[in-house]
Amino acid sequence: MRPSDHQSRRIRLFKNEHLEQLTLISPRIFALVWGILLPLIAWIGWGETGFWTGFSLFAAGLLVWTLFEYAMHRYLFHLKVEWPAARWFVFLIHGNHHDNPNDPMRDMMPLSVSLPVAALVWGACLMLLGGPGTWLFLGFILGYVVYDTIHYASHQWPMRGKLASALKRHHMRHHYVNENSNFAISAIFWDRVFGSTARNSRQS
Repeated sequence: MRPSDHQSRRIRLFKNEHLEQLTLISPRIFALVWGILLPLIAWIGWGETGFWTGFSLFAAGLLVWTLFEYAMHRYLFHLKVEWPAARWFVFLIHGNHHDNPNDPMRDMMPLSVSLPVAALVWGACLMLLGGPGTWLFLGFILGYVVYDTIHYASHQWPMRGKLASALKRHHMRHHYVNENSNFAISAIFWDRVFGSTARNSRQS
């Protein structure tokens, strides 16, 4: 499908053009912004703690991200509610993606959402651990960048290779077999752990 086809099929979320633009992000802007921010965060955290403590916090941040990713996707992004305002919110943050899953400008979280959330998480890490909390945050936010990159690639790239094709297949089954399963994107083992792996036939 050509980019113009995606544009013509794009779901409009806001009447206001400025708000609408805040819901979009190109892969180039994503790569540019996070390619600058990730080294900057590491530089800020440098010297705040010893190597092994920093490494342990970084690894813990990665692990926390994978659980956060799973929980957010399963329990917030697919929240079943009747209240119209809440239903609109769920559609705004994720439902529109299921209606048009291959829009390249909506296959990653826009900066208008990811940057404020990142700032809040960083602040929480600093409040919890002081300066060394930056390493916990770095692991967490790197996990996010990996997640969004995998998600974009699953929808836009062929994803060849054993691991890449497994990641893509896992997520495509979420979209086209059963959206109430296969919630993990970057750490797909969590679906096995929590019993939410899609079966071959559509589940009820």
